[in-house]
Amino acid sequence: LARSIQRTAVRQAHRKHEPDFHDKYGNLVLLGGAAVFTVVWGYVLTQAGIEWGLSPVGRVTPKEWRE
Repeated sequence: LARSIQRTAVRQAHRKHEPDFHDKYGNLVLLGGAAVFTVVWGYVLTQAGIEWGLSPVGRVTPKEWRE
């Protein structure tokens, strides 16, 4: 059994491998998706006019000190 598995693995390793879509364009698609992701979130974070409300200045008031 182990020998037949080994023979199958060797046969598959030596087979001529035709490049498929992912081999040809995989990295290009990945980089394109990363670029779109970056551009969209860059716009959302800087230009969309969303009030994020991250700063507590003006909203947090100190309490009166009690002895």
